[in-house]
Amino acid sequence: MNNNGQDIFFVDDELKVRRVVAETLERLGARVTCFPCASDCIEQLSCQKCDLLITDLRLPEMDGIDLVRHVQRLAPYVPVLIVTGYGDIPTAVEAIKAGAADFIEKPLDKGSFLRKVNSLLPANGNHRHLGKSLTQSEERVLKLVLNGKSNQEIASLLSRSRRTIEVHRANMMHKLGVDSLFDLVKRAAVMGLIELPGDRNQSVGCDESHRLVGND
Repeated sequence: MNNNGQDIFFVDDELKVRRVVAETLERLGARVTCFPCASDCIEQLSCQKCDLLITDLRLPEMDGIDLVRHVQRLAPYVPVLIVTGYGDIPTAVEAIKAGAADFIEKPLDKGSFLRKVNSLLPANGNHRHLGKSLTQSEERVLKLVLNGKSNQEIASLLSRSRRTIEVHRANMMHKLGVDSLFDLVKRAAVMGLIELPGDRNQSVGCDESHRLVGND
């Protein structure tokens, strides 16, 4: 990972967290500017280069999702990664609907965090293009997974063995760059493969998201 010349904004109200994250990213060559609140970040965003904005979800005065909405108006080309210790599927979908590029939960695993950061920086391409290489079978499995179907239910619906579905599912998740159902929902929302809350009945959308959590 080489981020020389990349400018990263990081927003968190805890000084210790800001220091640890900044030191981690700076060791890898990135220039990191830290802010204790969203308003300070917004002010600087209008006059300083930013290649990636990372923000905690819980912030004083303005939370991370509201910050994303401001970024969408001021600098929509800047990807935003939301970090939170209060993650759930509806919150992740709300963040993506607001314009967040991705969502990661605390406690942060250094390897996973840096991989997400690297994937979101402009020089490394846009993760929104993932999934174009899915086969028709993998696409069918993906849609059924997103509808809350288990591997056995998908096997019955498609008249295939459970093992075949497991292989399709593993290949599909590898191509999409995810390793959990939580990340799969986020990726599918970014790609426009699922409806977000507000696009239709709110309760139906939330119920479908919750059903995905407990499968397999």
